[in-house]
Amino acid sequence: MTKKSTKAPAKTPAAKAAAPKAATAAASESTKVGKAQLVNLVAERTGLTLKQSDAAVVAALDSIVNAVRAGQSVGLAGLGTLSVKATAARTGVKPGTSERIQIPAGKKVSFKVASTLKGTL
Repeated sequence: MTKKSTKAPAKTPAAKAAAPKAATAAASESTKVGKAQLVNLVAERTGLTLKQSDAAVVAALDSIVNAVRAGQSVGLAGLGTLSVKATAARTGVKPGTSERIQIPAGKKVSFKVASTLKGTL
């Protein structure tokens, strides 16, 4: 017995030209803004080069992360406040076995949305 190959039909020149546009449109419709998109937005709004805006975004994010790791609250006007909150020790249930387990105390990052942003959503 021979194996049949399933080959995709060849693209026409018109389909090849439309493919990059479709990929770009799908990327711009995404609901998530990643670091690369943030760098591009900063570059467009400030007139900085991509390399300069990347350095600025990385520096800002590193500063925020370091402040939160140190236990400080970070307030970003118009966006909200990042803070560290302590969680208490508690008893939980292990999924599948229904066994009771003790969950130790820890810390979590909390985000409170700014009222100005909340009002415009």
